[in-house]
Amino acid sequence: MARTGVQYEDVQRAIDALLQRGEAPSVQKVREILGTGSFTTISDHLREWRLQREQNRDAPPPQDIPEPLYALTQELWHKAREAAVEGLAHYREEADQRVRKAREEAMAAARQAEDATQRETALSEHLAQVQARLEERGTQLARAEAAREASAAQEAQCQDRVSRLQEQLSHLQERNERQAAEHQQALRTLAGQHQQQLAQEEQRHEAAEARLMTLLDNARQERQAADKQHASRETQWEKRLTERDHELQALRQRLTEEERERQQQAWEEQQQQDRLRDLQHRYDKLEDALSEKAQMVERLSEQLKQAEERLAKVSLPPFVY
Repeated sequence: MARTGVQYEDVQRAIDALLQRGEAPSVQKVREILGTGSFTTISDHLREWRLQREQNRDAPPPQDIPEPLYALTQELWHKAREAAVEGLAHYREEADQRVRKAREEAMAAARQAEDATQRETALSEHLAQVQARLEERGTQLARAEAAREASAAQEAQCQDRVSRLQEQLSHLQERNERQAAEHQQALRTLAGQHQQQLAQEEQRHEAAEARLMTLLDNARQERQAADKQHASRETQWEKRLTERDHELQALRQRLTEEERERQQQAWEEQQQQDRLRDLQHRYDKLEDALSEKAQMVERLSEQLKQAEERLAKVSLPPFVY
């Protein structure tokens, strides 16, 4: 079944164009004119065109002419055909026999053509696959070409940038050379100044060293005197430490006695707290008892009040003395 896309009318116009150029119609030529369509679809339409042409082979081929002229040509053709049919009636029977024979030969040829068509269909499918692969390769080639052009443009940009960087590098090298010369000159100047400062520092160092030796002698003498004072003070501190040890022992004894007394007081306090808890427990019980008694008194008062009210409602006999 023919697929949508390439219609029979498109194939017929392509065949007419081929016939006007004097070329025999084929699947490949029709596809070249149309520029699209599968080989199978074009082959089916081409087979249909051949069958219609076999059935209407007396009709003139369509021409690419204006519509009014084409209508006039068709009218003249039909009139000439009617005249020819009337004039050649006695040839019809012979022509029919030839037609039957030709149809038999055509059927045989059709069978052969069908076989050839099947082979052609297989070949067309193969060609379609090849065409698809070629189109894919063409797409890949186009992409590769675009990538190559982009790479070339990028390379040109890189070359331009490298040129600019080289120019900048030349300027930087010149500036570095000038700065290096200036730096060497500054180093020589600083070296001279440093030598002068070093000589001055050596002189000041010798003077400071002499003062330091004097100070060390004075410090050594002061240290000896301080050692003697320290020994005397250490003896005094040892005596005071002995006295403090005796005092500490006395304090420890007093602390032990006070701790014993504190424990005794804590025990007595615990006893008092226990007695206090007992008293509190008894007090709570008494409170509960008093509360119950108060509730009872309240109930009795309520009952007494109710009894008085009932008694007031009761009529009593007069009191007799």
